[in-house]
Amino acid sequence: MIPAWSVVLTALAYLCALFAIAHLADTSGRRLMSGRARTTIYALALGVYCTSWTFYGSVGFAHRNGFDFLGIYVGPILVIGLGHRFVARIVTIAKSQNITSIADFVGARYGKSERVAAMVCLVAVIGALPYISLQLKAVANSLSVFLAATGGPAPLADLPVLGDLAFLVALVLAGFACAFGTRHIDATEHQDGLVLAIAVESLIKLIAFLALGLFVVYGLFDGGADLLAQATRAAGDAPPIWQRTSNWPTFLTLTVLSSFAALLLARQFHMAIVENRDVQDVRRAAWMFPLYLILINLFVLPL
Repeated sequence: MIPAWSVVLTALAYLCALFAIAHLADTSGRRLMSGRARTTIYALALGVYCTSWTFYGSVGFAHRNGFDFLGIYVGPILVIGLGHRFVARIVTIAKSQNITSIADFVGARYGKSERVAAMVCLVAVIGALPYISLQLKAVANSLSVFLAATGGPAPLADLPVLGDLAFLVALVLAGFACAFGTRHIDATEHQDGLVLAIAVESLIKLIAFLALGLFVVYGLFDGGADLLAQATRAAGDAPPIWQRTSNWPTFLTLTVLSSFAALLLARQFHMAIVENRDVQDVRRAAWMFPLYLILINLFVLPL
């Protein structure tokens, strides 16, 4: 049985590794962020679009609603892949206006109105809070599952505040954001450490999801054909996945919403627009980011 301390130690080691990567990029990684690797790092950083929803939500959504989950990813593929010139235009405008957030961008479109910027900021905060809480809950639940597998009580579980895993995760992430998200006083300065850490996380998410999918398909079953045959027998009278898919208006609505989310989500706007160093980087992201989304969803249906 896995000891509880090893789970905590592994989580801390992972966080320390991210801190080290971010610190390296901020101190001695200028050459890396200005070389050929910059465009790849930029494209991978856009993978911040894939949150815990990709791991938990997509699989459950596909189980209940068939192919509807694809609409969540078709939108960003269309915006970044086919609309990369539009994205590049936004990057150019943001650079010329010293834009640092989606609120600044919208406010600049209305004569740099502070009222408009404040309203956009307020709406973004209100809309993001429930979403952030879901992410924290997902991380906390994941840790709870691992700790439950140890067979013993979770560390600090009896304490009223410190026993709340979601609260502890929020503290750690807040510390990371303060350490590397606000490292530079100049708001127009690029946060190289934050970008590189997110790019590395995106790569880890992709590797983890592909590894899990390969294990399920070829470890638990004898390939895709065997998985499909056993799933068909186990389903019995349950409707096949294509019959669980909603009609085209629902799919179109999801696609349109995800298209807006590809740029209007605060984290997406920051990574795609604010942290962009060269407009030409958008061109490589136009094929790398769609490929990333395709690969990370490759095993959603088998799972």
